[in-house]
Amino acid sequence: MSVALVTDSTAYLPPDLTAELGITVVPLHVSVDGRDHTEGVDIDDADLLRSLKRSRSLTSSRPSPQAFREVYERVAADGATHVVSAHLAGGLSGTCDSARLAAGVVDVPVEVVDSGSMGMTLGHAVLAGARRAVRGADVEDVARTVRRVARAGELMFVVHTLEHLRRGGRIGNAAALVGSALAVRPLLRLVDGRIEPVEKVRTTGRALARLVDLAAEACPGERVAVTVHHLADEVGAHKLAARLDERLGDRLVEDTGVRPIGAVAAIHLGPGAVAVSVSPCDAEESPEDHPGST
Repeated sequence: MSVALVTDSTAYLPPDLTAELGITVVPLHVSVDGRDHTEGVDIDDADLLRSLKRSRSLTSSRPSPQAFREVYERVAADGATHVVSAHLAGGLSGTCDSARLAAGVVDVPVEVVDSGSMGMTLGHAVLAGARRAVRGADVEDVARTVRRVARAGELMFVVHTLEHLRRGGRIGNAAALVGSALAVRPLLRLVDGRIEPVEKVRTTGRALARLVDLAAEACPGERVAVTVHHLADEVGAHKLAARLDERLGDRLVEDTGVRPIGAVAAIHLGPGAVAVSVSPCDAEESPEDHPGST
């Protein structure tokens, strides 16, 4: 049995790891003033930030079933006997629906996993599954690993305004925070595909300090992989990562990673957004699976 891993561009995985582990990424799309762009391909952070600040018309869209069908058929032609296809939360996007439609019309068996999350909370789950697949695990084991790591992980974030989430219809129970004073920074988390409010914090500095606290409380008792997501603020993201390294210490399987927020997340979170992903380490992973670990 040969199990192939497929995910989407909202996992924001480093390209070197997807290449090393044979993970196929299906991109989502964003529209800027009616012009279609492919996430991770033809829109960079600088252009995206300018568009966000100018309050242009910005929307995101899922991959088509045909895009998934082509990917599934390609990995099957390359030797895969089964596919685990793991994607961002169904509560945020119809991506899983497209994947399921495609899975119903291809010859290779496809197990579609709704991660309930996105970003590196999804990404770490896909990596854990891919490492199991490389070691020869069967499709049930790989899919179970992806589900466990994704569902046990946490994605928490700070936004400067809830306006972008409101426009995109993704605000959920966080709507209760609309109308807060400008100095307030809402802390939010993704829970089973829903954006839920955590608390309101005054000033960005205090909000980032609370993100560190929440990350330290996440996945109690387990070693964890942590990633900071940012939008065009790599310096600030690395400073936050250093604070997380110091706070979590030996619980980290490797130094805290830093990854940009991609276009799909950015148009819903807005300028100044920062997210932290915390994922439990798969019990069967070794230090060699995490080159940055100590």
